[in-house]
Amino acid sequence: MQGLAIIDTKAPDWKYVCKVWPQPRTRIQNLADLEMANRLGIEKNVTYTVNTISRNFMPYLLGACDIYAAPSRLEGFGMPQVEAGACEKPVIGIRAMGMLDTLIHGKTAFLAKIAKKIEVNEVTLGDESGFGDKHRVIFETPRTVDYRANVNDIARYLLDLMADAELRKKMGKAAREHIVKNFDYRVVAKRFIEIMKGKLALE
Repeated sequence: MQGLAIIDTKAPDWKYVCKVWPQPRTRIQNLADLEMANRLGIEKNVTYTVNTISRNFMPYLLGACDIYAAPSRLEGFGMPQVEAGACEKPVIGIRAMGMLDTLIHGKTAFLAKIAKKIEVNEVTLGDESGFGDKHRVIFETPRTVDYRANVNDIARYLLDLMADAELRKKMGKAAREHIVKNFDYRVVAKRFIEIMKGKLALE
């Protein structure tokens, strides 16, 4: 939203739609995000949808967008970004984590640089993680728990894609080709079997 606020007056008419699953954590985050939208003066262009829908409907929802912007703060693999690419959508992500393996900067996606990396020496866990109340875990080496993408990068990439329909189409097609070739479940299953056979042969 900070990136959108930067380019608001330069960009073609736009709408930011965020789909989240209804749960206490996301409701709290949604309120904070909507307050930010108000502070930035872009609240009329921001929509949150929190209803429960069938996962079978998700490809249609992804298909309705022009750009899938998800510079996630913490993403192990980046399945939503992969699914958006499979729907021929250009993606805006962050130059970190699994997105370095699934997205190709400048071809299937634009990856914003890391502005900040947040590390911790310990965390406190509870019942939700299978521990007792206030269970402390101390790390021998600091663990990265969060990233922040460069807002100016996000703004620039958004404006580039918003203003160029041909670029969106080109990157979307390249994204689908890349995903089908490398991350279709049949391709992944075949590779997994090959790896397991190789490991078992070594033993």
